[in-house]
Amino acid sequence: MIKRQTLLAYAMIAPALLLLGAFTHWPAVGTLIDSFYSTPHSNRAAVFVGVENYTDLLDDPVFLQALINNFWYGLVTIPASVGLSLLMAMSVNRALPGRVLVRMAYFTPTILPLIAVANIWLFFFTPDYGLLDQISLALGLGRHNWLGEPATALPAMMAVAIWKEAGFFMIFYLAALQTMPADLAEVGRLEGASRWLYFRRVTWPLLMPTTLFVMVNAVINAFRLVDHVVVMTRGGPDNATNLLLYHIYETGFRFWDSAAAATLTVVLLAIMGILAGMVFAVLGRRAHYR
Repeated sequence: MIKRQTLLAYAMIAPALLLLGAFTHWPAVGTLIDSFYSTPHSNRAAVFVGVENYTDLLDDPVFLQALINNFWYGLVTIPASVGLSLLMAMSVNRALPGRVLVRMAYFTPTILPLIAVANIWLFFFTPDYGLLDQISLALGLGRHNWLGEPATALPAMMAVAIWKEAGFFMIFYLAALQTMPADLAEVGRLEGASRWLYFRRVTWPLLMPTTLFVMVNAVINAFRLVDHVVVMTRGGPDNATNLLLYHIYETGFRFWDSAAAATLTVVLLAIMGILAGMVFAVLGRRAHYR
């Protein structure tokens, strides 16, 4: 017989489960079903095409380019934003003059709207008149079209993402650092442990649950960027900054190919699920919550 506490618990989480199922799981199932059908038109209903939509992706050079771009984007931004956030948290966790102001400065990019961030950095990257080109010209390094050249466009987008996300992840690391017992550091000093040894043997293992959470969010963020691409580059030049989610946006809302957009969405969800599973498999065994 089900206990009263169990029934009460299910009753309390039922609204959240209904919302989650209605707005997350059911649309995901619907997208998976749509990926096996053709795009409906005004005079032609959708027909079942099997895996044809998936095989067509392999012949789509734009999809392959977006996949490669997203791979390099994630490979750079995930460790860079997580590592920088840890350094920022450790720097403001100790006593220093103006610590509150430094924390606010670190966190400010997080509270700015994505569109505002993109426009701020558009000013930085503007050829001749932008802040970066003003510095470059002052140093005699010449002008650069940061967002107009394939070699620098994607790294420029990476810099924006790292600047935006590091402050957000810093909050979680800072909260975890402040919950650590102060006597651990005292024991480390008495034992003669260096700062690096104490970090490697004590701080880093205790931060592993936070790192697991931050890494999963960093993986998700690396594959859901679309606002900055729309405002700053629109996937150019020559698809150099075209990422998977922006490719889905263009396919579904610019070319009105709902079947291809659904197929791309399923592929994106599968990639994110695999990567998140890998993060849990690698870091989950090292995360201790007691």
